[in-house]
Amino acid sequence: MKDKIAIKPYAGPAGGWGSVRSVGEILWREHVPPLSSTHELLRQNKADGFACVSCAWSKPSNAHPFEFCENGAKATAWELTTNRTDPAFFAAHPVTELLGWRDYDLEQQGRLTHPMRYEAASDRYVAVEWAAAFAEIGAELKALEPKSVVFYASGRASLETSYMYGLLARLYGTNNLPDSSNMCHETTSVALKTRIGVPVGTTKLEDFDHADCILFFGQNVGSNAPRLLHPLQQAAKRGCQIITFNPLKERGLERFTNPQSPIEMLTKAETSISSQYHQVRAGGDIAVLMGLCKYTIEADDAARTAGLPPVLDHDFIAAHCDGFEAFAAAARGCDWAAIELEAGLSRAAITEAAEVYARAERVIAVYGMGLTQHVLGIHNVEMIVNLLLLRGNIGREGAGVCPVRGHSNVQGQRTVGISEKPELVPLDKLAVQYGFEPPRTKGLNTVEACEGILDGSVCAFVGLGGNFIRAIPDTVRMEAAWSKLRLTVQIATKLNRNHLVKGEVSYVLPCIGRIERDVQATGPQSVAIEDSTSCIHGSRGERTPASPALLSEPAILAGIAKATLPPNPLVPWDDWVADYARVRDAIAETYPQFFANFNARMFEPGGFYRGNAARERRFETASGKAEFAVPTVLSATGFEPAEGLFRLMTLRSNDQFNTTIYGYYDRFRGIEGTRDIVFINPRDIERHGLTEGATIALRTEYGDGIHREVGGLRVVSYAIPEGCLGAYYPECNPLIPVQHHAEQSFVPAAKSVPVRIVMTPAR
Repeated sequence: MKDKIAIKPYAGPAGGWGSVRSVGEILWREHVPPLSSTHELLRQNKADGFACVSCAWSKPSNAHPFEFCENGAKATAWELTTNRTDPAFFAAHPVTELLGWRDYDLEQQGRLTHPMRYEAASDRYVAVEWAAAFAEIGAELKALEPKSVVFYASGRASLETSYMYGLLARLYGTNNLPDSSNMCHETTSVALKTRIGVPVGTTKLEDFDHADCILFFGQNVGSNAPRLLHPLQQAAKRGCQIITFNPLKERGLERFTNPQSPIEMLTKAETSISSQYHQVRAGGDIAVLMGLCKYTIEADDAARTAGLPPVLDHDFIAAHCDGFEAFAAAARGCDWAAIELEAGLSRAAITEAAEVYARAERVIAVYGMGLTQHVLGIHNVEMIVNLLLLRGNIGREGAGVCPVRGHSNVQGQRTVGISEKPELVPLDKLAVQYGFEPPRTKGLNTVEACEGILDGSVCAFVGLGGNFIRAIPDTVRMEAAWSKLRLTVQIATKLNRNHLVKGEVSYVLPCIGRIERDVQATGPQSVAIEDSTSCIHGSRGERTPASPALLSEPAILAGIAKATLPPNPLVPWDDWVADYARVRDAIAETYPQFFANFNARMFEPGGFYRGNAARERRFETASGKAEFAVPTVLSATGFEPAEGLFRLMTLRSNDQFNTTIYGYYDRFRGIEGTRDIVFINPRDIERHGLTEGATIALRTEYGDGIHREVGGLRVVSYAIPEGCLGAYYPECNPLIPVQHHAEQSFVPAAKSVPVRIVMTPAR
């Protein structure tokens, strides 16, 4: 049955009754008993509860009674569902049939209950004993060259699981450890590490209490990290200027009604979040940031000439920065007409924002994948750093750089060794700790793993969570190549498309979820995660597992490891599974600078801070100082403009998290019942002879001779910059070439894909 399609602007704020209704609807749809859902939601993101399985935003020490957001509640309901995907379901549905189902319908079947192995004769997954699964997986892995095996990790696995996973891969003999960071914030990790010496942001949650200006770039807080709306609302109410640069007007950065406030809910009061909102062209952020820097530098030049107080923090620049003069000369020489053309904004608009920045004492720059997922995304992040350095806004209370991470532990798993880059992992320490010689050659990142699957050099894929085949670019080509893999192993809680697009030997191994009680030989276990602000939080599940046949992620990894690797008395897999505290002791031994007294500190309210050198104005770069960078271009797209060529941005709705589709109602954008749409500026609709509601296709123009097209897209007139298009992820991932990625970081450039509109015949 098709969903009813309705496209109508949404008048409400972020939060408010719309959020409450959305949470209530999904709890009802997942058949979660009211008492059970209330109990778990009250424990969510609390010091003695469980860490949200959705986003990685910080958990405050003084939590709200309901310390969860709309999408966090949806993620909890999705895991608490009473629906089950059991062996009887697979017996009734061959894989060929399931491949025709929507992503939503696959996951809607509920929690996986038993380990399953694909049986080619019946085209079905069939139940298998855990011991048999581990034995065959181990035999397959032992028969393969380690360099041909990929160990992928989504950003949801705990620190304990991630540490074990990274060690498993290296004991096996490979650094092929791509993860979801490769698809989103690897650009951040590369740029910040080079420029300020740390690969992560420098802000803490309490900095939002002291900032007098917050700059937002390419981040949709209302859908992707709604709990951030609470400190933003408080900041706006005390007069902090929040200035947003984003191609689309996102409701969470416009206005917010706090569901935590009975008065606001009863009176329907709203708080205006952004004091300025500028709709920059996709890929135009380098130009905007250059304009902000140019104004600030030239205002300082004028002040010094007039004998007035300086605008720049010259003492900070002299003591802590390198490369200022070269960057300042480039900014002064940059033409305003060129800045306006690429930004899609007027000089007056950029100046209006720059004037606020130049007066503010403490400034936070928040950004998301709208900056990182471009061919020249590195320049975007470097320009953020340049702007903050001009006025000393790194290493100061109430100031700093704040990349908003996605999955709940995507930052943490990098901290404990999930990385394809051997130089980022203490291999010498691991060698001594576990008595082996770790591989020293660079492993495959996500893009390189895709290329290896396409050319046949990758023979096996082990997935720790996630829906890799839907998250990656070039979906059609990748699915065609995937069946050539010898082995695919997926550790998961729910069925998704990646389990159905399989290798010759294919296993789905279901695991206990974070909300569920994990009882091992020494009793109930806890795990830990790291949030976007480098704080470590304990997490303890209480819910009865969805099936008695489930194993925990550490137990599954230990089973694979013991079946694959030769015995090593220094690697106590069984002891680690029996008591996760021993895994944390091992983590603390490997990373003493971050995890000293790990077990004693993990349940501190607000988490314990693992430290950040740049926050203390210690810049561990090649020069020992923070490095200004001079951009070579003003556009981050990586391709030249041409008549009729659009910049496509792939987007998430507020009814999804990453590849998980919770429903078909993108409330804030007014799209209900469909995801097959394309947002187009009204003037572009007229210019190209289109009509509202018409059906079109988009075709990639990349120059590699490969045909990439997605059709059946409904035209939706929308306030989006001219020359830009918006469409949903992952539905439009087939349009993104694997080779269209950020330079240096290899992040797929999903926020500026060169496409043309193709008219389709009327039906």
